[in-house]
Amino acid sequence: MNTPVIGVLALQGDVREHLIALAAADAVARPVRRPEELAEVDGLVLPGGESTTISKLAVLFGVMEPLRARVRDGMPVYGTCAGMIMLADKILDPRSGQETIGGIDMIVRRNAFGRQNESFEAAVDVRGVEGDPVEGVFIRAPWVESVGAGAEVLAEHEGHIVAVRQGHVLATSFHPELTGDHRVHSLFVDMVRASRAAEA
Repeated sequence: MNTPVIGVLALQGDVREHLIALAAADAVARPVRRPEELAEVDGLVLPGGESTTISKLAVLFGVMEPLRARVRDGMPVYGTCAGMIMLADKILDPRSGQETIGGIDMIVRRNAFGRQNESFEAAVDVRGVEGDPVEGVFIRAPWVESVGAGAEVLAEHEGHIVAVRQGHVLATSFHPELTGDHRVHSLFVDMVRASRAAEA
């Protein structure tokens, strides 16, 4: 059985929900806080939370540079909300000291859909996800202003890009882990399996 080991960056944000969703999608899920834990996983989820805080904690815990190196080397990564911001090559309005991991040729606008009290849910058609639309939970969510030639747009909401993939890197501005629908996580687990098979 090809069961991939997938980490969730556990510095801040909704870590537990991603661990549950990954387990439901037939992966071995574990929290990652240190470089040695990062070295043991086949793929990684960057959860929602506060992107500036996650960025600063990643530097503090010594995982930012190893994470950038593994993404460059082809490790599959999936970022939701703040995680999407972390995977952008460029942020339109970064906070002071905010760094990104990069990996997707896109420009992201932070908090684009509004503040916490303007959070909402919406049905989103995601390319690569079979069946009904995905129920997207948008909480202080970013959107993608533009993508480069290497990035594939997987979903839009009200004319704004909300899901993108570039090779082994996947990002959504919404939170599928909060809905009990694990199809987006299954898509990512399949990406990790394909990556492992290519290396074998």
